[in-house]
Amino acid sequence: MSRQVAVVTDSTAYLPQQAMERHGISAVPLTVVLGDKALEEGTEVSARSVAQALRRRTSVTTSRPSPETFAAAYRAAAAAGADGIVSLHLSAEMSGTYDAAVLAARDAPVPVRVVDTGMVAMALGFCALAAAEAAEAGGTLDDAVAAAEKRAGGTAAYFYVDTLDYLRRGGRIGAAQALLGSALAVKPLLQLDGGRIELLEKVRTASKAIARLEEIVVERAGGSPVDIAVHHLAAADRAEQLAERLRERVPGLVELHVSEVGAVIGAHTGPGLLGAVLSPRG
Repeated sequence: MSRQVAVVTDSTAYLPQQAMERHGISAVPLTVVLGDKALEEGTEVSARSVAQALRRRTSVTTSRPSPETFAAAYRAAAAAGADGIVSLHLSAEMSGTYDAAVLAARDAPVPVRVVDTGMVAMALGFCALAAAEAAEAGGTLDDAVAAAEKRAGGTAAYFYVDTLDYLRRGGRIGAAQALLGSALAVKPLLQLDGGRIELLEKVRTASKAIARLEEIVVERAGGSPVDIAVHHLAAADRAEQLAERLRERVPGLVELHVSEVGAVIGAHTGPGLLGAVLSPRG
């Protein structure tokens, strides 16, 4: 990767480790609090342990990185030779992570452009990859930011959850929407819209909801070149089955990533999550 422009993101991007190493992307960890223990996402707590804690109804909360954690990441990038940094983060509607990065950027040793992508998970990860690829091609800091923003503008994320209760508890979806889902005994399909999690459709059964998720992704992909990520929490079989069908049905598929989400997103969605991120190329 270009040593002139460094790319920093956060741990909710859920980029494959190989991709991060290949492109020199660094990720600042968010924190998950299980009971009374504060643990860093990615190194100290797994999504599986969060799923188990949620099933036991143990208190699970999340918190943003501190500005000093971001400041340390920016100093490290500058020390490695960067003369500019693009810092890409999950939606400011969901977390204070963006605000912490902005505070740290003010005193960074090199210019830092902090971007609220409005995304999360690999919807954010694809933005980071776009910025890194622009930098590798010799692009400026502005070029890397523009590449990330363009990728964010075309990327969509859809997901199914077994229940809206976990999103309601964490304040990530309105109580009225959560109550509606419970009262009607429906299975919700959700989407990222304006940086927020919004109810997209209500479907009667889990199998119909997952089939509908597949149809939405296929319809949205069309025949153009696209990257897709399939995410899950404690639902590996569902994820592999969805991925296999998308491989067969999306003619423009370039890259397909399948992964379990990390602890932070898992804390808010609960076990059974199945998501699909669609990110057009070019």
